[in-house]
Amino acid sequence: MDKLYQILHDCCPDIDFEHETKLVDDGILESLDIVMIVSELSEQYDIEIDVDDLVPENFNSAQAIYALIQRLQEEQ
Repeated sequence: MDKLYQILHDCCPDIDFEHETKLVDDGILESLDIVMIVSELSEQYDIEIDVDDLVPENFNSAQAIYALIQRLQEEQ
């Protein structure tokens, strides 16, 4: 999780990823933020995030993003 937190903070330094649980639902993360995060995650974790994965449930919290990463790594 530390690596993920670092990536998220590098992309969006003003967001409290440790405590927020409704990043998309509350409009904290905007579409450009998600594009930047997806790009970094794809590169750093060597995963492919498909359009089907771009749903609020996968990006509402750092924990949800981490679960997405783990699922995609297992599917490889």
